[in-house]
Amino acid sequence: MKIASAQKACGNLSGLLKTICSASIVIASMPGTIQAEAITKSPAELRADLRAGNWPHSTQQLLIKPEVEAFITQLMSKMTLEEKVMQMIQADISAIKPQDLREFNIGSIEAGGDSAPNNSDVHSPPAAWLALADEYARAANEYKAADHRAIPIIFGIDAVHGHSHLGGATLFPHNVALGAAHDPELMTRIGRATAEEVAATGIEWTFAPTLAVVRDVRWGRSYESYSEDPKTVASYASAMITGIQGEIGTKDFAAPGHAIASAKHFLGDGGTEQGRDQFDNWSSVPELIRVHAAGYLPAINAGALTVMASYN
Repeated sequence: MKIASAQKACGNLSGLLKTICSASIVIASMPGTIQAEAITKSPAELRADLRAGNWPHSTQQLLIKPEVEAFITQLMSKMTLEEKVMQMIQADISAIKPQDLREFNIGSIEAGGDSAPNNSDVHSPPAAWLALADEYARAANEYKAADHRAIPIIFGIDAVHGHSHLGGATLFPHNVALGAAHDPELMTRIGRATAEEVAATGIEWTFAPTLAVVRDVRWGRSYESYSEDPKTVASYASAMITGIQGEIGTKDFAAPGHAIASAKHFLGDGGTEQGRDQFDNWSSVPELIRVHAAGYLPAINAGALTVMASYN
């Protein structure tokens, strides 16, 4: 009925618009384009579902240590409200200079798509990236606080399928192709290789892996999803986290040559309506759990140090 109604609507258009409209209906009705499950519950029932204990959860506190929690509590008790807010800010290197960190104790910096050392070539050599990272780190450590020590800066970058900002870096096929390999062990090796090149440039954090489960081929970021199969995404999640960060519970975890991973984007970015990026996801709660959350518990159990919030 929905397709018939849409075709009727297309008939009211003309020329190129009619062609585009009709093509969209064909794509939407293709077997490979999985539609979200219909929502039949009331808002109250949905809220009850969200509160229910049917979301997957880790039974282990893998990363929480009492001595670290005590240190954080003690440190925050001495921080001003402004300092706490600043720790929640991530600034792009195109907008903040190293010397600014002596005055503002922001939590992290990133190198966005076109950002590079000294506004130069985005594919700058390793030495240029390393020198820049050192400048930011030294400046952050020189932040002047009245009664507590400076908090080190964290430097993040999008190294999703290799350290693509780096001149001469090893680049791997994008996620959609890696998913077609059906080889989790390969993902661990790729994660390790990527982390080594990120760490060599003085950067601690990569915004990977993407754990979106694509549901509509019209989504412009479909190439970032390993698969439309949540089981494949789940099997890759822990493998890539382990490669980037090292195996949790061993001396290799967070050792030199590794980086901080980021499971993203929580939650449902691959299931937006009609494949529109940064749009609404109308999935039911069971579908959110079964499909879109599939990769997150394996990532957390593998020790993922960060999770990136979504924008849909």
